[in-house]
Parts: sequence; C-alpha cells; structure tokens
Amino acid sequence: MARARDPVAVDVRPATARRWRDVVSLFERPGPRGGTPIPAGCWCQYWLVRGKAYGAGWGDGHRARLEEQVRSGSQPGLLAYVDGEAVGWCRVGPRTSFDRLESSPSVAAVDDVPVWSLVCLYVHPAAKRRGVASALVEAACDHAAANGAPCLEGYAVPAGHANIDAYTGYLPMFLRAGFEPVREGPRRTIVRRRLRRPR
Repeated sequence: MARARDPVAVDVRPATARRWRDVVSLFERPGPRGGTPIPAGCWCQYWLVRGKAYGAGWGDGHRARLEEQVRSGSQPGLLAYVDGEAVGWCRVGPRTSFDRLESSPSVAAVDDVPVWSLVCLYVHPAAKRRGVASALVEAACDHAAANGAPCLEGYAVPAGHANIDAYTGYLPMFLRAGFEPVREGPRRTIVRRRLRRPR
C-alpha cells in the first residue's frame, strides 16, 4: 500500500467559466509516466451520457459538453488548488441530474430523499496521498449544503479495489469524513452524510 505523504494546503473553488482553463490544464496534464490521462477522454461525462453516445463523444465531444456545463454557470464541479495550480476535481450535483446513475440497478436510489451525489473524484498523480481528495469531499459537502441538499451521497469502492473503478472514491476516506454506509452493492457501497445548511 502506498504511504501517505505530507499534507498540503488545499484551496477548493467552484468550476466557473473563468476557471475553465484550469479544468483543461488539469484534465490534459500527463502524469509522471506520461501518456494521455483518462480525464482527457471522459471529461467527467460518464454519469451523464449513456450507451453508444458515451463512446461516440470520447475526447472532443465530451470536452465540449463539459465546457458548456462549466460556462453555463451551473458550477458542475469543484477544483482543488495547491500553490495556485489545479490538482484535483470532483463532480457534484443533484442525484436526479445524473442519467446513468438514475438508471443503474447496482446503485439504485435508496429512498426518495432529494440527495446530492458526488460521482467523480480525480486527483493528479503528482498530488495524490496529500489530502486533496479529502479536501474535495469536505468542500462538496459544503457546496451541496449551500444549495439546500439534505445529505450528500457517494459511491465508494473498497480499499485496494481496482484503480479503474476508484474514480468514485474509496470507502475508508468517506468513513473518515463522517459518511455512513446505507447500502452495499457488488462494486460500490452507497454512503451518505447528513448536511447542515449554512446559517
């Protein structure tokens, strides 16, 4: 298991039109081993686009969709900065806004509570194990609460699970952040944290 590194000061901000270039920089920045990062193909559209349309949009199509979402002012995600550089991203919004999530039998809705969902966490490899993902989770809770969500829901994979599925976050991280398991599934455990609206 990889060891944690020294934590860093993380500043989390909403993904707005003026931060679009930061989104692009993060998603297209190669890791230490080089190559094209997965975010540069998906552009965080997996939970929004189903079927053949997802494969057809890979790359430029999905990038255009995310740019439209960011520039619309809807703040579809949050960016984490360290020393002024974007090093992490999370996608958060009402569960009902994610078409693939709503139609998935493996993470079907637990009840009719109007939860918000945290469906994607991406931390650049150079910044991993330094508290960036945890900072994004806390900021996602604050963001959801500020928008009236009664609780935030996540879709956690077990510690040590295949990295290909880990973009929804690991279970131990959610548990440390005060989330509670509400339903275990074959690949992911649905976890929730109750939120308090800011005064």
